[in-house]
This record gives sequence, C-alpha cells and structure tokens, in this order.
Amino acid sequence: MQVPDSVIKAAMKPATSTKPMTSPRHTSLWGRLFSNSLPRTHLLAASGVALAVSACLALLPSEPAAAKRQPAEVEKATAVAISEFQAQLPEAVEQLPPPQLVTEPQLNWKEITVKSGDNLSTLFKRASLGPQDVHQFVSSGDSAKKLKRIMPGETLAFGLADSGELDTLRYQISQLESWEFKQQDGQYSAEHIVLKPQVVSTYREAEITSSLFVAADSVGIPHDLIMELAGIFGWDIDFALDIRKGDHFMVLYEEKFLDGDKIGNGNILAAEFTNQGKTFKAVRFEDASGHANYYTPEGLSMRKAFLRTPVNFARVSSGFNMRRLHPITKKIKPHRGIDYAAPTGTPVYASGDGKVVKAGYTSANGNYVVIQHGQSYSTKYLHLHKRKVKRGQSVRQGQTIGTVGATGLATGPHLHYEFLVNGVHRNPRTVKLPQAKPIAEKHKADFLAQTQPLMASLAKHSGKGQLAQLDKPAKNEG
Repeated sequence: MQVPDSVIKAAMKPATSTKPMTSPRHTSLWGRLFSNSLPRTHLLAASGVALAVSACLALLPSEPAAAKRQPAEVEKATAVAISEFQAQLPEAVEQLPPPQLVTEPQLNWKEITVKSGDNLSTLFKRASLGPQDVHQFVSSGDSAKKLKRIMPGETLAFGLADSGELDTLRYQISQLESWEFKQQDGQYSAEHIVLKPQVVSTYREAEITSSLFVAADSVGIPHDLIMELAGIFGWDIDFALDIRKGDHFMVLYEEKFLDGDKIGNGNILAAEFTNQGKTFKAVRFEDASGHANYYTPEGLSMRKAFLRTPVNFARVSSGFNMRRLHPITKKIKPHRGIDYAAPTGTPVYASGDGKVVKAGYTSANGNYVVIQHGQSYSTKYLHLHKRKVKRGQSVRQGQTIGTVGATGLATGPHLHYEFLVNGVHRNPRTVKLPQAKPIAEKHKADFLAQTQPLMASLAKHSGKGQLAQLDKPAKNEG
C-alpha cells in the first residue's frame, strides 16, 4: 500500500498550532507509537510518517478550543488519527528496498618473522609480492622508510586483497609499539600505534643459601633484574667475592601488564641488601628533566667514583698478596692486584671515568689497558683476550674496555686488576674510595617527596613473605 500523497504533503508543511501538545497523555501515545526501533535503512520512511502524524495532530484544535469540548471527544479524535497511521506504517515500510550492508573487504594475511640478513625485498618475496610492490611501498612516503631499520625477531603482517595486491602492512616492533600502512590510490598512509601498559609495583625478598641467582630464582626474580640489582650495589659490594650464605635482599620493582598479561619488568624502585651483617639501601629518584639515578635514603649517590669489581660475577682466583708464589715462574713475587677467573670473552669494564694512557701487548701482561683517573688514581687490566679501547681515548665508568682472556703469562682465562693511588698499589677490595656526591640541594625537597613513600613501602613489606604483588591488574576477558 502506497502512502497517500496528501499525507506526504501534510508532512512537509510546518505545524500550524500555536502550542504543541505536551500533556502526559500525548507523551504516552508517542511512546507507544515508536516503542519498537526501526532498521537504519527504514529511518527515512519512518521519519516521513512521523512528520505526517505530527502535522495531523497540529491540525487539532488548540488548547483553548479543546478545553470547551468534552475531554472524551478530544481523546477519541486523537486515538483515531494515531490508529489510522499505525495501520498504514507496516505496509509502507514493506515496500521499501532491503537494507544494503557495507562491509570491509576480507584480506588474506601472511605474518612473517624477520630473520638475520632479511631486507624488504626478501620479506616482500616471502609474502608473494614482487620488486614493483617494494618500490611502490618505499616511494610512497617517508614513513615507509622506517622499515629499513627492521631487526631480527620483529614481525611483518601482510594483508593481501583477493587480487594479490598489498592492501595493509603491519610492522610489529614490540608488544607495545607498531606501525600500520594502509594503501589507498597507490599511496600508503602510516599510523604509529603505541599502547600504554599498566605498571604495578611488586615486592620480592630472599635469603642467599648457595648463590645470588639461585636465591633470585626461588622467588621468581628474572636474571636481568638481579643483574640490575647487583649494578646498583656494585660500588659497595664485591659480588664476586663478598657474597655469603645468609646474606639477604629485598627489592621493590615495576612489572608491566597489557590486557592482564605480564609483558615485562620496569625499573627497580627501592632495594635493600644485607651483606655479611652490613645493610645497604638504595632508592630510585627521577628529576624534573627525566634523569634517574639511585641514592641512599639520605640522598647520597650510590654511584661512587670507582666500581669495586670491573667484571660481573667472576670467581677470585688469586687475591692481593705481596709474597705470592708465581704459578708459572715458581718464584716469590708480589701480587699487587686481584685475579678474577671468568670465561674467555667475558666483558671487562672501566672501574671509573678516565683516560686510556696505555693499551698494548707484552709477553708477561698479554693484552693490557691502563686508565688514569684524575691526578691521584689509576687502574690496570691485564691478560685481556681483546682490547676494546685505544691509547688517548676517554672512557666512562662501566664502559667495556676489553674481554677476559689468557694472554701473556697466564695459566687460564682471568682478569688481573690493579688499583694505584699516587703510584702506589693498593688492595682494590679494601682501598678507601672517594666519597659519593650528595643530591643537589635544589632537588632535595622533590627527592624526599618522591623517595620516602618508596622506602616506607619497602619497609612495610619486609618480613611479610617472600613475594607480594601490590596492585595486580585485572585481566581483560573481553
């Protein structure tokens, strides 16, 4: 049934009543009329009929005139008008064409993991794309050039149309960062997607019964985090020689979650390490410019002028001894340093900032490096497998200057390390080192405000168990 032309024309005319009908009874009638939602494609027809109803209702007598008539007559006339258009509405809607749904084309996806030696050409080829596709992609804009820095282990997802043409390319850098390139009219637009993880604070504590790594494993601390912990306290504790059974540590650190799944660890926030009865504490502070360092709770830098040990977790094979029997020459000869046994290739670090004054080879010392630290201090590193620095080069504390070896007079791979003060050899393990610098006075108030809650949290959880997650995020089940 067609909607009468008179109805459509009436719907196009403005209402002529001076005051709309807004009584509770009329509101209820309109609610009944449109109580069922219509499909979006039928919205035009429904709107036209609704306007027609409004026009007819507007033709009813105004309130002053209606007031003179009996209320029953007004209600009856209104109900009849509504009933007539309700009867016509379904038939008018049935004659409309069916809705046309617009859907995105389905793509055929190929996910490829980048291997060593791969480039865009080889990756596109593995996705069944040719050199012309590579050229079109890289020449479409500067954003596409980001794929020239792809690294092994990263993934590329190629979204191909049914024709085999590249429609979408997704470059997954990490779980949190990706790029999506979308093709349109032969050009690729780029979108940089960076997800923000939920960061929670987690507490762990453990007692050392055999080794630091075994203790860390027992409470679920990953090895890279325990290496960071050793780095924080490395100026005060010789982790190669000083660790004892019964030593104890506590650490408050960040864990990162995405949709309820752990994706990695963040920063160590605060930590405490008790070594041979002496306790050391450290807390992280980040200044307004974003530079972060570790300090004692009183504000003294954990970073001293020198590292106690220039090689990580090595075994001390020979200590400082002025009357040592040389293992090769079999003669009594002073051993003015410490030998750290470690596998060949283990990194050797500069124990402090300075300048390389010697770097060479002798039959006795093998490959060696000598660093001058200001006017009073110098350090020597002997029997290196390889040297990583040259004479005259400036170095920073912790910089790799060589690797452990067995060159020269050596019975096995080890580092011979010497520490001199004003030209006199001192025991590297016991020599008194320069005092740590305090935090700048201008940062002191911010330091206390930021670090005191962290140290309070560390103390609160101390002794309450071996592990506790402070704010475990809820997993997104959707």
